[in-house]
Amino acid sequence: MATTNSYQRYHIDTIPTPDFVPWPNKFDVKVNRPQLAKLLISEIIHLKGDMKAVTSRPCMYGTFSGPIGGFAPRPEHCVGCLRCTVQHPKMVTITRNADRERLGDSYFTSAYVDAVSYEADTGSIPVKGAGYRGKFGGEGWDGMWTDMSEIVRPTRDGIHGREFISTVVDIGEKPSYLIFNDNGEITSAKPRILSIPVPFIYDAPPASAASSTLNEILARAASETQTLAVMPIDGDEWSVVSDQLPVQSIVPLIKLGDESTIEHLGFTPSMVEIDISDDPNSNFQNLISSIQSQFPDTIIAVRLPYDDPDNLLKLYEIGVRVFHLFADFHGRGQDGRFVLDLIREAHLTFVEAGTRDEVTLIGSGGIIAAEHVPKAIITGLDLIALDTPLLVALQAQFEGDCANRKTSQFAMPKNLPLDWGIQRLKNLTATWRDQLLEILGAMGLREVRRLRGEIGRAMFQVDLEREAFAEIEGYLVEAGD
Repeated sequence: MATTNSYQRYHIDTIPTPDFVPWPNKFDVKVNRPQLAKLLISEIIHLKGDMKAVTSRPCMYGTFSGPIGGFAPRPEHCVGCLRCTVQHPKMVTITRNADRERLGDSYFTSAYVDAVSYEADTGSIPVKGAGYRGKFGGEGWDGMWTDMSEIVRPTRDGIHGREFISTVVDIGEKPSYLIFNDNGEITSAKPRILSIPVPFIYDAPPASAASSTLNEILARAASETQTLAVMPIDGDEWSVVSDQLPVQSIVPLIKLGDESTIEHLGFTPSMVEIDISDDPNSNFQNLISSIQSQFPDTIIAVRLPYDDPDNLLKLYEIGVRVFHLFADFHGRGQDGRFVLDLIREAHLTFVEAGTRDEVTLIGSGGIIAAEHVPKAIITGLDLIALDTPLLVALQAQFEGDCANRKTSQFAMPKNLPLDWGIQRLKNLTATWRDQLLEILGAMGLREVRRLRGEIGRAMFQVDLEREAFAEIEGYLVEAGD
Protein backbone atom coordinates (compact mmCIF):
# COMPACT_ATOMS: atom_id res chain seq x y z
CA MET A 1 0.00 0.00 0.00
CA ALA A 2 1.30 3.45 -0.92
CA THR A 3 2.11 5.79 1.93
CA THR A 4 2.07 9.57 2.00
CA ASN A 5 5.84 9.58 1.56
CA SER A 6 5.88 7.17 -1.39
CA TYR A 7 6.87 8.38 -4.84
CA GLN A 8 4.11 8.82 -7.40
CA ARG A 9 4.80 9.76 -11.01
CA TYR A 10 2.84 12.81 -12.12
CA HIS A 11 -0.17 11.89 -14.22
CA ILE A 12 -3.39 13.56 -15.35
CA ASP A 13 -6.41 11.31 -15.86
CA THR A 14 -8.09 12.04 -19.20
CA ILE A 15 -11.68 11.13 -19.96
CA PRO A 16 -13.50 11.76 -23.27
CA THR A 17 -15.66 14.84 -22.67
CA PRO A 18 -17.76 15.71 -25.74
CA ASP A 19 -18.88 19.23 -26.54
CA PHE A 20 -21.54 20.64 -24.24
CA VAL A 21 -22.92 22.87 -27.00
CA PRO A 22 -22.72 21.37 -30.52
CA TRP A 23 -20.22 23.21 -32.71
CA PRO A 24 -21.19 23.79 -36.37
CA ASN A 25 -20.25 20.79 -38.51
CA LYS A 26 -16.86 20.96 -40.19
CA PHE A 27 -18.25 20.06 -43.61
CA ASP A 28 -21.43 20.45 -45.62
CA VAL A 29 -22.49 17.31 -47.48
CA LYS A 30 -24.72 17.78 -50.54
CA VAL A 31 -26.12 14.81 -52.44
CA ASN A 32 -27.73 14.94 -55.87
CA ARG A 33 -30.78 12.88 -54.99
CA PRO A 34 -32.01 12.17 -58.54
CA GLN A 35 -28.54 10.88 -59.42
CA LEU A 36 -28.52 8.76 -56.27
CA ALA A 37 -31.93 7.29 -57.16
CA LYS A 38 -30.71 6.41 -60.66
CA LEU A 39 -27.61 4.77 -59.16
CA LEU A 40 -29.69 2.68 -56.78
CA ILE A 41 -32.02 1.52 -59.57
CA SER A 42 -29.08 0.55 -61.77
CA GLU A 43 -27.44 -1.32 -58.84
CA ILE A 44 -30.67 -3.20 -58.05
CA ILE A 45 -30.80 -4.38 -61.65
CA HIS A 46 -27.07 -5.13 -61.86
CA LEU A 47 -26.94 -6.93 -58.50
CA LYS A 48 -30.21 -8.78 -59.09
CA GLY A 49 -31.99 -7.42 -56.05
CA ASP A 50 -29.21 -7.93 -53.48
CA MET A 51 -30.39 -5.11 -51.20
CA LYS A 52 -27.60 -5.62 -48.66
CA ALA A 53 -25.06 -4.76 -51.35
CA VAL A 54 -27.23 -2.01 -52.82
CA THR A 55 -27.72 -0.17 -49.53
CA SER A 56 -24.05 -0.31 -48.51
CA ARG A 57 -22.51 3.10 -48.93
CA PRO A 58 -18.80 4.00 -49.25
CA CYS A 59 -18.45 6.11 -46.08
CA MET A 60 -16.76 4.27 -43.21
CA TYR A 61 -17.47 7.17 -40.84
CA GLY A 62 -21.26 6.87 -41.07
CA THR A 63 -22.09 9.98 -43.07
CA PHE A 64 -24.62 7.96 -45.10
CA SER A 65 -25.68 5.58 -42.34
CA GLY A 66 -29.07 7.15 -41.63
CA PRO A 67 -32.41 5.37 -42.15
CA ILE A 68 -32.59 6.52 -45.77
CA GLY A 69 -28.85 6.61 -46.41
CA GLY A 70 -27.54 9.26 -48.76
CA PHE A 71 -30.95 10.88 -49.20
CA ALA A 72 -30.46 12.37 -45.71
CA PRO A 73 -26.70 12.48 -45.03
CA ARG A 74 -25.28 13.08 -41.55
CA PRO A 75 -22.66 15.81 -42.00
CA GLU A 76 -21.67 15.67 -38.31
CA HIS A 77 -19.86 12.40 -39.09
CA CYS A 78 -17.97 13.71 -42.14
CA VAL A 79 -14.19 14.02 -41.72
CA GLY A 80 -13.48 15.34 -45.19
CA CYS A 81 -11.72 12.25 -46.55
CA LEU A 82 -13.48 12.86 -49.93
CA ARG A 83 -13.73 9.16 -50.76
CA CYS A 84 -17.39 9.58 -51.72
CA THR A 85 -16.62 12.46 -54.10
CA VAL A 86 -13.81 10.50 -55.73
CA GLN A 87 -16.07 7.50 -56.36
CA HIS A 88 -19.16 9.52 -57.28
CA PRO A 89 -18.05 13.05 -58.30
CA LYS A 90 -21.39 13.87 -60.00
CA MET A 91 -23.43 12.79 -57.01
CA VAL A 92 -21.71 14.05 -53.83
CA THR A 93 -20.18 17.44 -53.03
CA ILE A 94 -18.21 18.10 -49.83
CA THR A 95 -17.50 21.72 -48.87
CA ARG A 96 -16.23 23.42 -45.74
CA ASN A 97 -18.94 24.76 -43.48
CA ALA A 98 -18.74 28.55 -43.46
CA ASP A 99 -20.20 28.70 -39.94
CA ARG A 100 -17.37 26.48 -38.67
CA GLU A 101 -14.80 28.62 -40.44
CA ARG A 102 -16.07 31.69 -38.57
CA LEU A 103 -15.23 30.24 -35.14
CA GLY A 104 -12.44 32.12 -33.37
CA ASP A 105 -11.05 35.31 -34.82
CA SER A 106 -8.26 36.50 -37.12
CA TYR A 107 -5.53 35.20 -34.78
CA PHE A 108 -7.16 32.29 -32.97
CA THR A 109 -8.40 30.86 -36.27
CA SER A 110 -10.88 28.02 -36.71
CA ALA A 111 -7.98 25.60 -37.28
CA TYR A 112 -6.63 26.38 -33.80
CA VAL A 113 -10.17 26.16 -32.38
CA ASP A 114 -10.53 22.69 -33.92
CA ALA A 115 -7.23 21.54 -32.39
CA VAL A 116 -7.99 22.87 -28.89
CA SER A 117 -11.53 21.49 -29.02
CA TYR A 118 -10.24 18.05 -30.02
CA GLU A 119 -7.65 18.09 -27.21
CA ALA A 120 -10.22 19.17 -24.60
CA ASP A 121 -12.73 16.62 -25.89
CA THR A 122 -10.54 13.52 -26.20
CA GLY A 123 -7.48 14.19 -24.05
CA SER A 124 -5.45 12.96 -27.05
CA ILE A 125 -2.89 14.60 -29.31
CA PRO A 126 -4.34 15.59 -32.71
CA VAL A 127 -2.78 13.45 -35.43
CA LYS A 128 -3.43 13.93 -39.14
CA GLY A 129 -2.65 10.80 -41.09
CA ALA A 130 -2.18 12.77 -44.30
CA GLY A 131 0.68 14.70 -42.70
CA TYR A 132 1.19 18.44 -42.50
CA ARG A 133 0.05 20.18 -45.68
CA GLY A 134 0.52 23.80 -44.69
CA LYS A 135 3.35 26.28 -45.03
CA PHE A 136 6.66 25.64 -43.32
CA GLY A 137 7.14 29.24 -42.28
CA GLY A 138 5.26 32.45 -41.74
CA GLU A 139 4.61 35.20 -39.22
CA GLY A 140 4.67 34.99 -35.46
CA TRP A 141 5.37 31.55 -34.00
CA ASP A 142 5.44 30.05 -37.51
CA GLY A 143 8.68 31.93 -38.12
CA MET A 144 10.43 29.81 -35.46
CA TRP A 145 11.33 26.13 -35.84
CA THR A 146 12.61 23.77 -33.19
CA ASP A 147 15.89 22.05 -34.09
CA MET A 148 16.52 18.41 -33.24
CA SER A 149 19.17 17.76 -35.91
CA GLU A 150 22.18 17.56 -33.56
CA ILE A 151 20.81 14.94 -31.18
CA VAL A 152 22.53 11.55 -31.38
CA ARG A 153 20.34 9.55 -29.03
CA PRO A 154 17.00 11.24 -28.37
CA THR A 155 15.05 10.37 -25.24
CA ARG A 156 11.93 9.43 -27.18
CA ASP A 157 10.04 7.41 -24.58
CA GLY A 158 9.03 10.13 -22.12
CA ILE A 159 5.42 10.26 -23.28
CA HIS A 160 5.07 6.49 -22.84
CA GLY A 161 6.55 6.46 -19.34
CA ARG A 162 9.55 4.25 -20.03
CA GLU A 163 12.04 7.08 -19.53
CA PHE A 164 11.15 9.90 -17.17
CA ILE A 165 11.20 13.50 -18.41
CA SER A 166 10.51 16.17 -15.81
CA THR A 167 8.18 19.06 -16.60
CA VAL A 168 8.55 20.61 -13.13
CA VAL A 169 9.24 24.35 -13.01
CA ASP A 170 10.16 26.62 -10.10
CA ILE A 171 8.51 29.94 -9.27
CA GLY A 172 10.04 32.31 -6.78
CA GLU A 173 13.13 34.02 -5.49
CA LYS A 174 16.37 32.21 -6.31
CA PRO A 175 19.40 34.20 -5.08
CA SER A 176 22.67 33.39 -6.81
CA TYR A 177 24.57 33.19 -3.52
CA LEU A 178 24.06 33.15 0.26
CA ILE A 179 25.82 35.22 2.92
CA PHE A 180 26.51 33.71 6.36
CA ASN A 181 27.59 35.44 9.55
CA ASP A 182 30.18 34.13 12.00
CA ASN A 183 27.53 31.96 13.66
CA GLY A 184 26.67 30.24 10.40
CA GLU A 185 23.32 32.01 10.10
CA ILE A 186 22.10 33.22 6.72
CA THR A 187 22.02 37.02 6.61
CA SER A 188 21.17 37.44 2.91
CA ALA A 189 17.95 36.74 1.04
CA LYS A 190 16.89 33.11 1.28
CA PRO A 191 15.50 31.01 -1.58
CA ARG A 192 11.71 30.94 -1.66
CA ILE A 193 10.49 28.58 -4.34
CA LEU A 194 7.15 27.11 -5.30
CA SER A 195 7.42 24.12 -7.66
CA ILE A 196 4.59 22.97 -9.92
CA PRO A 197 4.65 19.86 -12.14
CA VAL A 198 3.71 21.57 -15.43
CA PRO A 199 5.15 24.75 -16.99
CA PHE A 200 1.81 26.51 -17.29
CA ILE A 201 -0.75 28.05 -14.99
CA TYR A 202 -4.28 29.29 -15.66
CA ASP A 203 -4.55 33.03 -16.15
CA ALA A 204 -7.42 35.21 -14.92
CA PRO A 205 -10.30 35.26 -17.45
CA PRO A 206 -11.28 38.52 -19.19
CA ALA A 207 -14.13 40.48 -17.64
CA SER A 208 -16.64 39.52 -20.35
CA ALA A 209 -16.19 35.80 -19.60
CA ALA A 210 -15.74 35.93 -15.82
CA SER A 211 -18.28 34.30 -13.54
CA SER A 212 -18.36 32.43 -10.25
CA THR A 213 -18.86 29.17 -12.20
CA LEU A 214 -15.83 29.81 -14.39
CA ASN A 215 -13.76 30.73 -11.34
CA GLU A 216 -14.70 27.45 -9.69
CA ILE A 217 -13.90 25.46 -12.85
CA LEU A 218 -10.48 27.11 -13.12
CA ALA A 219 -9.68 26.68 -9.43
CA ARG A 220 -10.74 23.03 -9.24
CA ALA A 221 -9.06 22.09 -12.52
CA ALA A 222 -5.85 23.77 -11.29
CA SER A 223 -6.09 21.85 -8.04
CA GLU A 224 -6.57 18.50 -9.78
CA THR A 225 -3.66 19.14 -12.17
CA GLN A 226 -1.51 20.53 -9.32
CA THR A 227 -0.97 23.90 -10.95
CA LEU A 228 -2.22 27.41 -10.14
CA ALA A 229 -5.13 29.63 -11.19
CA VAL A 230 -4.78 33.41 -11.12
CA MET A 231 -8.02 34.91 -9.85
CA PRO A 232 -9.14 38.49 -9.17
CA ILE A 233 -10.55 38.98 -5.70
CA ASP A 234 -13.48 41.18 -4.77
CA GLY A 235 -13.65 41.93 -1.05
CA ASP A 236 -17.28 41.28 -0.06
CA GLU A 237 -17.86 38.44 -2.52
CA TRP A 238 -14.53 36.74 -1.91
CA SER A 239 -15.13 35.65 1.67
CA VAL A 240 -18.11 33.58 0.47
CA VAL A 241 -16.48 32.13 -2.64
CA SER A 242 -13.20 31.21 -0.96
CA ASP A 243 -15.00 28.78 1.35
CA GLN A 244 -16.07 26.74 -1.68
CA LEU A 245 -12.79 26.65 -3.63
CA PRO A 246 -9.48 24.77 -3.25
CA VAL A 247 -7.60 27.84 -2.09
CA GLN A 248 -4.19 26.14 -2.21
CA SER A 249 -4.29 26.46 -6.01
CA ILE A 250 -5.55 30.06 -6.17
CA VAL A 251 -3.25 33.01 -6.88
CA PRO A 252 -5.11 36.16 -5.75
CA LEU A 253 -4.78 39.03 -8.24
CA ILE A 254 -4.66 42.41 -6.52
CA LYS A 255 -4.85 45.75 -8.31
CA LEU A 256 -3.22 48.89 -7.04
CA GLY A 257 -5.78 50.76 -4.98
CA ASP A 258 -7.48 47.55 -3.85
CA GLU A 259 -4.94 46.71 -1.18
CA SER A 260 -7.63 46.25 1.45
CA THR A 261 -8.92 43.12 -0.31
CA ILE A 262 -5.91 41.17 0.96
CA GLU A 263 -7.47 41.36 4.41
CA HIS A 264 -10.49 39.34 3.24
CA LEU A 265 -8.58 36.32 2.00
CA GLY A 266 -9.08 34.09 4.98
CA PHE A 267 -6.22 31.80 3.94
CA THR A 268 -2.48 31.96 3.29
CA PRO A 269 -1.85 31.96 -0.46
CA SER A 270 1.23 30.30 -1.88
CA MET A 271 1.54 33.15 -4.37
CA VAL A 272 0.00 36.59 -4.93
CA GLU A 273 0.02 38.71 -8.10
CA ILE A 274 0.05 42.51 -7.96
CA ASP A 275 -1.35 44.08 -11.14
CA ILE A 276 0.56 47.28 -11.92
CA SER A 277 -0.38 47.32 -15.62
CA ASP A 278 -2.24 50.63 -15.33
CA ASP A 279 0.84 52.31 -13.86
CA PRO A 280 4.06 50.28 -14.34
CA ASN A 281 6.12 53.08 -12.77
CA SER A 282 4.03 53.31 -9.62
CA ASN A 283 5.43 52.98 -6.12
CA PHE A 284 3.94 49.82 -4.66
CA GLN A 285 6.63 48.91 -2.16
CA ASN A 286 4.26 49.57 0.74
CA LEU A 287 1.85 46.99 -0.69
CA ILE A 288 4.66 44.44 -1.03
CA SER A 289 5.73 45.11 2.55
CA SER A 290 2.13 44.73 3.75
CA ILE A 291 1.72 41.37 2.01
CA GLN A 292 5.09 40.14 3.26
CA SER A 293 4.29 41.10 6.83
CA GLN A 294 0.93 39.32 6.70
CA PHE A 295 2.14 36.33 4.65
CA PRO A 296 5.91 36.02 5.09
CA ASP A 297 6.17 32.76 3.11
CA THR A 298 4.02 33.89 0.18
CA ILE A 299 5.69 34.47 -3.20
CA ILE A 300 4.85 37.87 -4.69
CA ALA A 301 4.63 38.31 -8.46
CA VAL A 302 4.20 41.56 -10.34
CA ARG A 303 1.89 41.62 -13.37
CA LEU A 304 2.63 44.14 -16.11
CA PRO A 305 2.81 44.41 -19.92
CA TYR A 306 6.03 43.54 -21.73
CA ASP A 307 7.79 46.76 -20.89
CA ASP A 308 10.90 48.83 -21.33
CA PRO A 309 13.86 46.66 -20.25
CA ASP A 310 15.12 49.45 -18.02
CA ASN A 311 11.86 49.35 -16.07
CA LEU A 312 12.24 45.60 -15.53
CA LEU A 313 15.67 46.20 -14.03
CA LYS A 314 14.25 48.94 -11.80
CA LEU A 315 11.65 46.52 -10.49
CA TYR A 316 14.39 43.99 -9.88
CA GLU A 317 16.36 46.58 -7.87
CA ILE A 318 13.43 47.15 -5.50
CA GLY A 319 13.13 43.42 -4.85
CA VAL A 320 10.75 42.00 -7.49
CA ARG A 321 11.78 38.48 -8.49
CA VAL A 322 8.69 37.05 -10.19
CA PHE A 323 7.38 38.84 -13.29
CA HIS A 324 4.13 38.03 -15.08
CA LEU A 325 4.52 39.73 -18.44
CA PHE A 326 1.60 39.83 -20.85
CA ALA A 327 0.83 40.85 -24.42
CA ASP A 328 -2.63 41.22 -25.94
CA PHE A 329 -4.58 38.14 -26.95
CA HIS A 330 -3.05 38.30 -30.44
CA GLY A 331 0.46 38.27 -29.01
CA ARG A 332 1.25 41.92 -29.66
CA GLY A 333 2.91 44.27 -27.21
CA GLN A 334 2.15 47.93 -26.70
CA ASP A 335 4.58 48.84 -29.48
CA GLY A 336 3.09 46.32 -31.91
CA ARG A 337 5.92 43.79 -31.75
CA PHE A 338 5.11 40.09 -31.54
CA VAL A 339 5.45 38.28 -28.23
CA LEU A 340 8.30 36.08 -29.50
CA ASP A 341 10.55 39.13 -29.78
CA LEU A 342 9.25 40.58 -26.52
CA ILE A 343 10.09 37.40 -24.60
CA ARG A 344 13.63 37.34 -26.01
CA GLU A 345 14.15 40.99 -25.05
CA ALA A 346 12.96 40.47 -21.45
CA HIS A 347 15.03 37.31 -21.08
CA LEU A 348 18.21 38.87 -22.48
CA THR A 349 17.73 41.95 -20.28
CA PHE A 350 18.30 39.82 -17.20
CA VAL A 351 20.95 37.67 -18.88
CA GLU A 352 23.05 40.74 -19.68
CA ALA A 353 22.54 42.02 -16.14
CA GLY A 354 23.80 38.68 -14.79
CA THR A 355 20.58 38.07 -12.83
CA ARG A 356 18.54 35.76 -15.07
CA ASP A 357 18.74 32.75 -12.74
CA GLU A 358 17.43 34.83 -9.83
CA VAL A 359 14.09 35.73 -11.43
CA THR A 360 11.06 33.88 -12.77
CA LEU A 361 9.43 35.03 -16.01
CA ILE A 362 5.79 34.08 -16.59
CA GLY A 363 4.27 35.04 -19.93
CA SER A 364 0.79 35.18 -21.43
CA GLY A 365 -0.81 36.43 -24.62
CA GLY A 366 -0.57 34.94 -28.11
CA ILE A 367 0.16 31.38 -26.92
CA ILE A 368 -2.75 29.41 -28.38
CA ALA A 369 -1.32 26.02 -29.40
CA ALA A 370 0.64 23.29 -27.65
CA GLU A 371 3.64 23.90 -29.92
CA HIS A 372 3.85 27.51 -28.71
CA VAL A 373 4.69 26.40 -25.17
CA PRO A 374 8.17 24.96 -25.91
CA LYS A 375 8.84 27.83 -28.31
CA ALA A 376 8.02 30.39 -25.60
CA ILE A 377 10.27 28.58 -23.13
CA ILE A 378 13.11 28.37 -25.65
CA THR A 379 12.89 32.12 -26.21
CA GLY A 380 13.18 32.77 -22.47
CA LEU A 381 10.08 32.16 -20.36
CA ASP A 382 10.09 29.90 -17.32
CA LEU A 383 6.41 29.10 -17.65
CA ILE A 384 3.25 30.20 -19.44
CA ALA A 385 -0.09 31.54 -18.19
CA LEU A 386 -2.84 30.15 -20.43
CA ASP A 387 -5.68 32.49 -21.32
CA THR A 388 -7.80 32.17 -24.49
CA PRO A 389 -7.11 28.42 -24.99
CA LEU A 390 -8.92 27.79 -21.69
CA LEU A 391 -11.96 29.70 -22.94
CA VAL A 392 -11.98 27.81 -26.26
CA ALA A 393 -11.72 24.50 -24.39
CA LEU A 394 -14.90 25.57 -22.58
CA GLN A 395 -16.52 26.46 -25.93
CA ALA A 396 -16.47 30.23 -25.60
CA GLN A 397 -17.49 32.19 -28.70
CA PHE A 398 -15.38 35.12 -29.90
CA GLU A 399 -17.50 38.20 -30.53
CA GLY A 400 -15.52 40.05 -33.17
CA ASP A 401 -11.74 40.26 -33.27
CA CYS A 402 -10.62 39.70 -29.69
CA ALA A 403 -7.19 41.25 -29.21
CA ASN A 404 -7.56 43.88 -26.50
CA ARG A 405 -7.58 42.36 -23.00
CA LYS A 406 -9.96 44.96 -21.57
CA THR A 407 -12.51 45.33 -24.35
CA SER A 408 -12.62 41.87 -25.98
CA GLN A 409 -15.94 40.10 -25.69
CA PHE A 410 -16.27 36.34 -25.17
CA ALA A 411 -19.63 34.60 -24.89
CA MET A 412 -19.49 31.59 -22.58
CA PRO A 413 -22.08 28.80 -22.90
CA LYS A 414 -24.91 29.16 -20.44
CA ASN A 415 -25.23 26.78 -17.49
CA LEU A 416 -21.76 25.29 -17.81
CA PRO A 417 -21.62 21.95 -15.97
CA LEU A 418 -18.92 22.11 -13.33
CA ASP A 419 -17.57 18.58 -13.76
CA TRP A 420 -17.63 18.91 -17.56
CA GLY A 421 -15.57 22.11 -17.47
CA ILE A 422 -13.03 20.71 -15.02
CA GLN A 423 -12.46 17.60 -17.12
CA ARG A 424 -12.13 19.61 -20.34
CA LEU A 425 -9.33 21.68 -18.80
CA LYS A 426 -7.67 18.55 -17.41
CA ASN A 427 -7.76 16.98 -20.88
CA LEU A 428 -6.26 20.10 -22.43
CA THR A 429 -3.51 20.30 -19.81
CA ALA A 430 -2.64 16.63 -20.27
CA THR A 431 -2.38 16.84 -24.06
CA TRP A 432 -0.28 20.01 -24.00
CA ARG A 433 2.07 18.38 -21.49
CA ASP A 434 2.31 15.26 -23.66
CA GLN A 435 3.23 17.35 -26.69
CA LEU A 436 5.86 19.14 -24.63
CA LEU A 437 7.26 15.74 -23.63
CA GLU A 438 7.51 14.82 -27.31
CA ILE A 439 9.59 17.92 -28.01
CA LEU A 440 11.83 17.35 -24.99
CA GLY A 441 12.28 13.70 -25.90
CA ALA A 442 13.21 14.52 -29.49
CA MET A 443 15.80 16.99 -28.19
CA GLY A 444 17.23 14.54 -25.70
CA LEU A 445 16.37 16.72 -22.70
CA ARG A 446 15.37 15.15 -19.39
CA GLU A 447 13.77 18.25 -17.86
CA VAL A 448 11.98 21.32 -19.16
CA ARG A 449 14.05 23.72 -17.06
CA ARG A 450 17.02 23.05 -19.35
CA LEU A 451 14.98 24.24 -22.31
CA ARG A 452 14.64 27.80 -21.00
CA GLY A 453 16.53 30.26 -23.19
CA GLU A 454 18.13 27.43 -25.19
CA ILE A 455 18.19 29.35 -28.46
CA GLY A 456 20.57 26.78 -29.91
CA ARG A 457 17.56 24.47 -30.09
CA ALA A 458 15.71 26.85 -32.41
CA MET A 459 15.94 28.24 -35.92
CA PHE A 460 14.38 31.50 -37.02
CA GLN A 461 13.11 31.91 -40.55
CA VAL A 462 14.21 35.53 -40.83
CA ASP A 463 17.77 34.68 -39.82
CA LEU A 464 17.99 31.70 -42.13
CA GLU A 465 16.65 33.62 -45.11
CA ARG A 466 19.03 36.49 -44.46
CA GLU A 467 21.94 34.09 -44.22
CA ALA A 468 20.96 32.27 -47.42
CA PHE A 469 19.76 35.11 -49.65
CA ALA A 470 21.28 38.38 -48.39
CA GLU A 471 23.88 38.51 -51.16
CA ILE A 472 21.40 37.70 -53.91
CA GLU A 473 20.29 40.71 -55.91
CA GLY A 474 16.62 41.46 -55.38
CA TYR A 475 16.39 39.96 -51.88
CA LEU A 476 14.47 42.33 -49.64
CA VAL A 477 15.47 42.47 -45.98
CA GLU A 478 12.49 43.25 -43.79
CA ALA A 479 12.35 46.59 -42.03
CA GLY A 480 14.26 46.58 -38.78
CA ASP A 481 16.53 43.65 -39.69
